[in-house]
Amino acid sequence: MFWESYSHKQIKEIVFAALEKNHDYRHNAVLGLPASYLDPEVFYHDAPFLKDAPFLSTMIANPNHIGCHTLHDSESAFEGTHQIEIELINLCAKEIFGGKEPAYDGYVASGGTEANIQAIWILKNYFMEKLGASADEIALVFSQDAHYSMPKAARLLSMRTVQLPVDTETRAILRTSMQAIEEARPTGVKHFIVIMNMGTTMFGSVDNIDEVGNWLDDMGLSYKMHVDAAYGGFVYPFAAAATSFTFDNPRINSFTLDGHKMLQSPYGTGMFITRRGFMDYALTEEANYVKGKDYTLVGSRSGANAIAVWMIMRTYGSEGWRAKVRKLLAKTDRLCAQLDEWRIGYFRNPQMNIITIRAAHISPAIAAKFLLVPDRHDAPEWYKIVLMEHVTQGQIDQFLMEMQSTLKG
Repeated sequence: MFWESYSHKQIKEIVFAALEKNHDYRHNAVLGLPASYLDPEVFYHDAPFLKDAPFLSTMIANPNHIGCHTLHDSESAFEGTHQIEIELINLCAKEIFGGKEPAYDGYVASGGTEANIQAIWILKNYFMEKLGASADEIALVFSQDAHYSMPKAARLLSMRTVQLPVDTETRAILRTSMQAIEEARPTGVKHFIVIMNMGTTMFGSVDNIDEVGNWLDDMGLSYKMHVDAAYGGFVYPFAAAATSFTFDNPRINSFTLDGHKMLQSPYGTGMFITRRGFMDYALTEEANYVKGKDYTLVGSRSGANAIAVWMIMRTYGSEGWRAKVRKLLAKTDRLCAQLDEWRIGYFRNPQMNIITIRAAHISPAIAAKFLLVPDRHDAPEWYKIVLMEHVTQGQIDQFLMEMQSTLKG
């Protein structure tokens, strides 16, 4: 897991060179595209700081990244910034998820929700087109801690669902949870799209993919796995000593990542990455006016968002990013140590920077003051703390002082 850190000068040179390769609405005869640069009455093109602001310059240039550029043809008008998105997808596939180039496709999506729906859409079409399954023979399997984009995807795609219970203390999928799958088989379900979590939204829990995979194999199931790493993808692989959440694991078909969480990139910077050949199952043949057709759920996308994620990853490099993750985990360790001393009930995966505390220990006043997130807003059982970059040790100490006064009271 290694990628090089670039200086700000290198990043500027690469991004501005990419913009030079794009068609410039201001200087080229571009008559056929139903788009333009950002309105100069509102967004000034000649602001002097733009020469040192590659992301803002890309936003103003407004390149459209419609389609999937890791495939064959793309719109030539924006080939410069397309290349940066291709590099970004390949970097994440290879360096975070252990892929072997060039065997992966993907794109920068609007977020983890879109990326998860894209994955499920592709795998549903795979089972129907490749294996001849009917729609009602395919079910979507996810744990009770999975993100709400899973039931949303099932409703959008008219799919049957199987929800796996988890242990209330460890948040783990248990062998007994497989009973829910067994109960679906006599109803005609023959193929399963299985979602594995690398950092659930509420708990930061990480599913035991080897254990679950072995259980599924023992059951003789026809299945494909998608990994929702929207939150954990930029934390867990950098903290875990070893992991089976890689493309070396033949059970895994695709991953979701989300830059606008841990990477602190702008909203609208999720990522979908899949094994080569599977994007074909999302081809929209009717997109005839788009060079290379369209394989994505959302269609037109901001090229600036892809540039933003690439800039962040290239600024840190792999070593810099590891150091940032270590810093956040150390901050999380210190908070957990105090909770342990006070015997406060909580859940935390040791490779994640999320702590979820039993609601019985949290007063409504503390929850409101520190904007703690409940598992549900009506009668919460848990409150979540996420140790992000903006959370200072002083804020943690203040939280602990108020917690202590509540305990004494």
